[in-house]
Amino acid sequence: MVPFAGYGMPVLYESLIAEHKAVRTDSGAFDVSHMGVLEIDGLDAHRALQRLLSNDLDRARPGTALYTLLTNESGGIVDDLIVYRRGETSYLLVVNASNRETDVAWLSERLLAGVRLCDVSEERAIVAVQGPRALERLGLAPADSFTFAEIELFGVPCLCARTGYTGEPGCELICAVERATELWDAVLAAGAVPCGLGARDTLRLEACLPLHGQDITSETDPISAGLGWACVLEKEFTGVERLREIKAEGPALRLAAFVMDEPGIPRQGMPIVPEGRVTSGTHSPMLDKGIGMGYVPARKSEPWSMLTIDVRGRPLWAKVVTKPIVTSSRKYTDRQGEW
Repeated sequence: MVPFAGYGMPVLYESLIAEHKAVRTDSGAFDVSHMGVLEIDGLDAHRALQRLLSNDLDRARPGTALYTLLTNESGGIVDDLIVYRRGETSYLLVVNASNRETDVAWLSERLLAGVRLCDVSEERAIVAVQGPRALERLGLAPADSFTFAEIELFGVPCLCARTGYTGEPGCELICAVERATELWDAVLAAGAVPCGLGARDTLRLEACLPLHGQDITSETDPISAGLGWACVLEKEFTGVERLREIKAEGPALRLAAFVMDEPGIPRQGMPIVPEGRVTSGTHSPMLDKGIGMGYVPARKSEPWSMLTIDVRGRPLWAKVVTKPIVTSSRKYTDRQGEW
């Protein structure tokens, strides 16, 4: 157990590698109740959020969700989050735990009069069940990614969202905090393996999903981070003018995914020679190789470019690869153009 964003969090239950592989091959369960849960309601809720979030809320009908960003005036990423459209005037935002207070303050200062923001994080628990057999284990029918519904699962009322942070199919279950233990026990009884923060990080990095505070920050912009697809530059939102400029000029640096060509494990902060740095790095349980992401000159960010990573004073070769590096549905082979 370790402290994380004010909570005690499990790094692992029995084995990080076993937990990781359970999610890639079957199903695993994560207690992610530390995530922030914000309710936003009001007649002008849609218009207010449309002015603040980078993605286009007009694309989200009730019962669907969008990955989106909160950006500042210089185009930096305040947070990345998922917005769930519950109705014409009601939304749910799930935000990063470490940014929850920042997000609440940011939104509260900018929401239109008459729009209500309620931080219900302490009243909600979230259990994420991920893996190719996750829905089967829970007895749930297939549904489109980024859809959600209010259901009763194992006798517990919850919002079941087809979202997650592992690169695998599955769902995130949001329930009342007093029912969390009951839901967790039922999910494990159904066959999901309990997984900790360690596996969550290695899974998301194999899938090339960015982590706020490392791969993306208030100093990095979505275009450089490869998140331009989550920014609709034709509409108005905070920082859009700067993002239009960056897209037109082309970013100097881009966030690239790489696989080590030599034995060695890259870690956050290691230099990418001659220009760049590793933002996330680990040992991939599925590839048995070092993998990572980092900002490199745009010309070096194309797949199959070679990088030099300074791993504790040892210059080691790494190869830029297409994202994601590996998931259960996307296999990696160490040859150009073959997957």
